[in-house]
Amino acid sequence: MTSRRRLSILLAAAAGAFLMVLGVSPTATAATRYYPVAPDVRLNVRSGPGTSYTIVRVLPEGARVPIFCQTPGTTVTGPYGTSNIWDNIANGEFVADAYVNTGSDGYIASRCG
Repeated sequence: MTSRRRLSILLAAAAGAFLMVLGVSPTATAATRYYPVAPDVRLNVRSGPGTSYTIVRVLPEGARVPIFCQTPGTTVTGPYGTSNIWDNIANGEFVADAYVNTGSDGYIASRCG
């Protein structure tokens, strides 16, 4: 094995170990994709997949969100169409998919269990 290849392997292992110390899984971090919320929108984050659920926080303009799973809920019209799809962006936090630029009119993640 060349010394350059050995150094690359050692650096990759060190980076992985560092992330583990921080409590972050290197593979989970690399796989998480973030989607932009519609421009000039402060988006309500709700405790469930619908407009009748409590607002738990408001995302600022220019926010980007991960989508861990999606589920049907209240139908909402937004900048990206009309949809009943709601995106789970964190534990117990949902946003209307009609406000998130996923590049699709349908499901892009697995359904929430």
